[in-house]
Amino acid sequence: CAGVPQGYYRRTADYFPTKNRQRVGCFRVPMVYATFLIDLRKEETSQLAFYPPHPNYTWAFDDIIVFAYSCQEAGAEVHVCNQHHFGYINVPVKAHQTLEDDRANFVHLTLEAMVDGPPMQRSRHISLLPRPLTKMGFDEIFLINLVRRPDRRQRMLASLQELEIVPRVVDAVDGSTLNSSDIKVLGVDQLPGYYDPFSGRTLTKGEVGCFLSHYNIWKEIVSRGLERSVVFEDDVRFEAAFPARLQRLMEELEQAQQDWDLIYLGRKQVNDEDEAPVKGVRNLVVAGYSYWTLAYAISYHGAQKLLATKPLSKMLPVDEYLPIMYDKHP
Repeated sequence: CAGVPQGYYRRTADYFPTKNRQRVGCFRVPMVYATFLIDLRKEETSQLAFYPPHPNYTWAFDDIIVFAYSCQEAGAEVHVCNQHHFGYINVPVKAHQTLEDDRANFVHLTLEAMVDGPPMQRSRHISLLPRPLTKMGFDEIFLINLVRRPDRRQRMLASLQELEIVPRVVDAVDGSTLNSSDIKVLGVDQLPGYYDPFSGRTLTKGEVGCFLSHYNIWKEIVSRGLERSVVFEDDVRFEAAFPARLQRLMEELEQAQQDWDLIYLGRKQVNDEDEAPVKGVRNLVVAGYSYWTLAYAISYHGAQKLLATKPLSKMLPVDEYLPIMYDKHP
């Protein structure tokens, strides 16, 4: 970044390559945010301070700018070094937020750390009481995972443990192992005339396996009489405070006396269109054409409806099938 008048900075062309570690090294910068390693053996560091500001300081009262100015006046050079991953820092809570918000931020931080690395190790000097795991008020939490992807299973189980959620792991149908005889025995037949709207290809074995994995869960929901369930695929990334937000959503649905069949908890909105809000329920809309089945809540009646059309005999990708069922497919 480069400094501009009044102490603020603008991002240069090197900002994102450095941030994303495509450009690696130690680079001199006008300011650093959040975390510093200071060599206190150097005499000029004795003049550094966040507060009070330097006597000549006249810019905005901002901690980052105040400290950057302090470094400038002391003659201390500031560098950002990205050769190593030094750790994580929690997002500070705002003045109106609570300790529970701080805890939710920290849990989210540990989940994000697991996306690119192993779970954080707790200090051996700290003992924690075991936390009870729940199903968040649902009858079942399903986690779909391919047996040949134990890395994803491990990350998801560790993530759900942090969120205090207990899942039932369902081994996904591995489409790569299916042959034409298997597909025939299962009664699978592609929807006549189906071609992917973007690539023009027909249904892949991976898409067959994905559909069968979800289909088997819908059948289990109906056979067990499960009124409310959640389905996760194994590549989900959770939003901060996910359990609390989902619980609030379900409470508002009940208070608004809204019937529902399926609620996307993770999806890709395909078209840039306005989606009508659901009356009386915050953060919920009537979904338009959507891709992905990363996560969704499904009711018993919703599963019944998905099975009633006998979709195996006219199969297409599951994330194309769902929009057809709620009449939003182009």
